[in-house]
Amino acid sequence: MKIIIPQTPAFDFELPSDIEVVKISEHETVPEEHRDAEVAILWGMRPTVQSFVDQLPNVRWFQTLSAGPDGLLRSTMRDDVVITNGLHFHDRPVAEHTLGLALALARELPAALDAQRDHRWASELGRAHPLHEEHRVTTVVGSKVVVWGFGAIGQQIGRVFAACGSNVTGIAQSAGQRAGFPVVTADKLTETISDCDILVMVLPNTDSTVNVLNAEVLAALPSRALVVNVGRGTTVDEDALMAALRNGDIGGAAIDVVKDEPLPEDSPLWDTPNLLITPHSAGGRPDGMGDLILHNLEAFRHGRIDDMRAVVRSPK
Repeated sequence: MKIIIPQTPAFDFELPSDIEVVKISEHETVPEEHRDAEVAILWGMRPTVQSFVDQLPNVRWFQTLSAGPDGLLRSTMRDDVVITNGLHFHDRPVAEHTLGLALALARELPAALDAQRDHRWASELGRAHPLHEEHRVTTVVGSKVVVWGFGAIGQQIGRVFAACGSNVTGIAQSAGQRAGFPVVTADKLTETISDCDILVMVLPNTDSTVNVLNAEVLAALPSRALVVNVGRGTTVDEDALMAALRNGDIGGAAIDVVKDEPLPEDSPLWDTPNLLITPHSAGGRPDGMGDLILHNLEAFRHGRIDDMRAVVRSPK
């Protein structure tokens, strides 16, 4: 059996010795001698992955390293191909990044860096003030954090914020309790975020999530609220977000994703006040992928497709 794996990241586990492993990025041309591969491990997020799929007519299983393999799921392929995703690979890294973005906004780290570049001791940043201020979020301790998109990554984000003393509520497709947190449905969004301090978005790219963070939702937030998006860029109405920040309708925002990646040099997002941008770097470092991939490989090799985990597309 031949398996194609990406150039990066370096795998922290070994594949069975009787398997031929070929390193090819999904953005490269697949050499003719390797187009007979039966399995391919890839990221699978970008629409350009269709070209990669077309060059691998014998693949019957795609394992993605991303939790949301949007490009691969939208591509065309044979009916007998199974797709499994990177379930839990990014829970902890993305949660860590999300907390970092929220803390950077709350603790005014961009302003501190500006002052450092100017060799200026910014005394105004170190002044004494109440733990919680009416018009500004200055801490995650005791803050109300709403996580919109409460799947595996969203739940881990909830745990990380809760460990810092935040009060976490999830928004998902079904209400109740999940991972020990109260969860409401999206029809309760407006009332749920009306008194929140930090709104975290971890929504996937689907037809129903396009521009869901719009002017109406932003207007429902308190003026002190911070918004952090580590889901998909398509979920944010970027014009509405920029207007809300420029008008002071919300306290700040941090985005790890945008609609047009990489973000063009002339995008007005770069110069939007109180906006922190990171270049889709919340994930990108799969955590604990060996157990899932080796389990799926064993099941696949022995024809036990029903035993494979994290299946997002089953053979028809």
